[in-house]
This record gives sequence, C-alpha cells and structure tokens, in this order.
Amino acid sequence: MSATSRIAIIGSGYWGKNLIRNFHQLGALGLIVDTNQQTLAEFRKQYPDVRTSTRLEDALNDPSIEGVVVATPAETHYDIARRALLAGKHAYVEKPLVLEERHGEELIAIADERELILMVGHLLHYHPAFIKLKELVASGDFGRINYIYSNRLNLGKIRREENALWSFAPHDISMILALAGEFPASVQASGGYYLHSSIADVTMTNLDFPSGLKAHVFVSWLHPFKEQKLIVVGDRKMAVFNDTLPWEEKLVTYPHQINWTNGVPTPQKADGTPVPVEPDEPLKRECMHFLECIGHGCVSMTDGREGLNVLRVLVGAQRSLEKAGAPVSLTNAETPATAPFVHETAVIDPGVEIADGVKIWHFSHILKNTTIGQNTNIGQNVMVGPDVDVGSGCKIQNNVSVYKGVTLEDNVFCGPSMVFTNVHTPRAHVNRMDQVRPTLVRTGATLGANSTIVCGHTIGAYAFIGAGAVVTRDVPDHALMVGNPARRIGWMCACGERLTNDLLCPACSATYTKRGNSLVEVAPVEPVERIPKF
Repeated sequence: MSATSRIAIIGSGYWGKNLIRNFHQLGALGLIVDTNQQTLAEFRKQYPDVRTSTRLEDALNDPSIEGVVVATPAETHYDIARRALLAGKHAYVEKPLVLEERHGEELIAIADERELILMVGHLLHYHPAFIKLKELVASGDFGRINYIYSNRLNLGKIRREENALWSFAPHDISMILALAGEFPASVQASGGYYLHSSIADVTMTNLDFPSGLKAHVFVSWLHPFKEQKLIVVGDRKMAVFNDTLPWEEKLVTYPHQINWTNGVPTPQKADGTPVPVEPDEPLKRECMHFLECIGHGCVSMTDGREGLNVLRVLVGAQRSLEKAGAPVSLTNAETPATAPFVHETAVIDPGVEIADGVKIWHFSHILKNTTIGQNTNIGQNVMVGPDVDVGSGCKIQNNVSVYKGVTLEDNVFCGPSMVFTNVHTPRAHVNRMDQVRPTLVRTGATLGANSTIVCGHTIGAYAFIGAGAVVTRDVPDHALMVGNPARRIGWMCACGERLTNDLLCPACSATYTKRGNSLVEVAPVEPVERIPKF
C-alpha cells in the first residue's frame, strides 16, 4: 500500500469502533462512514485527523481510498461490497460475507476480474494461538484428527435480525474447515427457541467430513458465563484452545493415549503442556493483513472463497434447523449448479459450449465450436477460438488470444497479455491456416504475463513460464522457465512454490523425484500407527 493510501470504515457500531481504532493506530484510517451524525461527531473529537461522512459515495469516489471495510449489518454486506469492488476498491467484509451463496459467488467473480482483494473478517485465523494450533496439526504432531469440538457461549449479545448460529458460529466453522483441510459432506443442526419462536437462541451443529472426521459446534447467547473453546482430538495428541484464559494458558496440548489390554481400551492420561504463544491482538493482525494484501497483491488467508465455504455450511445448517434437525447434504451432487455469467459486452458465437460456473467479462469474444470447461474465468478483451478446448478451472487474464490449435487442460493460468501463436511462418498475404501447429498446455501450468508460446510445443503439467519468457521448445512437467529463448532454471511444486535443490517444497512439504527430464511427486509414506484409532 502506498504511503498516501487510506482505508474507509463503513459502519462504526459495536465492532466497527474496534476496526476504526486499529486502522487509525496503523496510520491507514482515512474516512469513517456512518448514518448517525452524533456518532460521527464523537469520532471527530477522538480522531480529529480523520474525515467523516454519512454517504457511502464519498468513500467510493475518493481516489485516495484504496480499501473499504464493511462493518454494517449482514443484510447490507452484499450491496456495499459489490459497489466498493465495482468502484475499484479492495473490500474487507465482516462475517458473514453475505447471506446468499449466489451473492458470494458474484463478489468473488468481480474481485477476480478486477484483480482486487476480497477478504472476510474471520478474526480467529489471525489469533496467535490458532495460528500455532494450525501449525501443529499440519505438522502431523496430532496424528489423524478424529473429531473437533467447539463452543461459543455467553449471556448476550442477543440479536433479533439473526439467530445464534449466524451470530456466533461463523468463526468456529471457519477454524474447523481450516484444520480439516476438506469440505464437509453433510451438516445437521438442532436449536432451542426460548425468547422468540423463530429465532434460535441455542444451536448444535454437527459436520460429517468425507475422511470420517466429525466436528461439532455448540453456540448460545443464553449461557450463565462466557466460554470459548476449540478442542482437537487426534489419535496421537489432543489440544484445547481456550480464548478466555490468560495468554500462557490459551493453548494446551495433551499427549493422552488409548492402550489396549486383553481387548479392552484403557486411557493413559498425561499432564497438559502449555504451548508458548506470543501475545498480540488478533484484530490488529487482521487489519495489518488486509493492508499487506493491498500493498503486495497477495491472496488473503480468509479470502472470498474461504468466506463462501463458511457461508455454504451456514446455509446448510440453517436448512437443517428449518427441517427440524434433518441432515442436509453438502456434496456437489445436491449443490445447485451456478449458471454461466456472460457480460453484456461479450460476444458468443453459435456452436460455443459454456459449462456451469464460467465467467466471461467485458469485450471478450468466444468463436464458434469452442468449449469452455466448468468454473473457468475469462477476463476482459480476450479472444478464444475457433475450435478451441479450454478445460475446467482455467483463468485467462486480460488481453489474451487463444487461437485455433491451442488446447488448455484443467486449471491453466494465462497471465495478462501473454501470447500464443499457431502458424510457424505467418505471412499477411499467404493463407497458411492449413499449417496450424498444435500447442498443448497441460494441467496446472502457469504462463506468466507477456510470455510467448511459439506454436507446436507442449507445456508440461504444473510448469511455470516466467513473465516475458519466449518458449521455443517443449517444456517438462514442473519446469521453471525464464528468458528468450526460455531455459529451465529450476523446478516448481504443484502448489506454485519453487522447489529446493533437494526437490522439496518449502510451502506444502511435497517431495519430488526426477523421471527422465521431468519430475514426479513422491507419494507420502503413511506413518505407522502406534495406537489404535478411537
């Protein structure tokens, strides 16, 4: 973020005032927007160097405002975030992202198309104790995770615009999804309605994951005291994250084991070990993360897709509540397909096949007999075809032409203004379309901005072509290529990180080995079970 850029906070109520305090301390607060004049007058006294307004337009039309933080009631999130993104502003939206899945999908598409940050305020991802807990789980220290239990209990704050599930559970669901590393197959929720016949004051939500992991979320605003716990039970170790305790006690691990004697399981208990955690305010870290994402163009840890996954679980849980606790499937088979989105300025020729979830943006042209796979995003001023196959999950950035003869497999990234050719010796006055040389880009490959792929070659799976490189020969799987003509200078992991000299990924710990002139991933060895699972 530049030294002159600023953040606008939209909504200065119960939680907005904390965001205002943190962004002001970080020197990034430029504008407070609220409809309450008296509230704004109080903020002007507290922060005399910060402007205030009752109009959202003042934030959206101000070129010095780079990011907008939405801290208004949930039913307004979609409209405000959408207007902010369309105005070219990065958006940080408090939980939940929106109330309808289609609105979340639209916000993600707009942010992707305009290359803007869309971040959701799932605060506990930035809590030092939870960050440490994620590291321990990812390291395999806990073994297989069998179940996760969380509760978020208090007396108040009681709401009438939403139930306890929507008010309290998003944070817990977000943490559980991060620890599980997978999306649940089904959800079941039951509730108690004590203060209002249609607003649940207490809910218990149960999640079933494809791997067999179970998770439970218990929330209530009718509890005699405040309690916030997340319990992780693995087959080698267990942990308790208790956010109501002092910092030195917030995260404790337990090396309990279950031993079998004569076919009888016997628990072997052990003392808990506090895990050292550096104290820091999670909200401050979250605000800093938003500023860093703006400044460096990085993907937020709690981006729109993470927020949409949490929303899908919440929607499923709400449906279960309305069905008196009946389980609701969250599998793709029962998830309504997302219709393709084609901007009104785009041109689609006859004979084009566009799958579900595809986004085609401004002034793009898809020529005849072209097929676009599911969830592919096509940016502005892109031409594809004729007779081109584009796989699922591809991202074709602005100003790219994918000519006849080019085939993109799944999850290919085409950077802005990169170039394909299809005839090796073109002349303006000689028609050589019968000499088209095919180009194949294999699954997961990345073609950097302004790179050129000379026709007649294959780009290997998960290869990475650097910005401006000119490819004049076949590229092996996982190769990192730079220069003109492009040469290999290293190897890349499927996750997008450069491998070490030992062919290890420093980000995801994947291990590779050479096979011919290419790489293959080494399948991880399953650890020997020391104790039975329970």
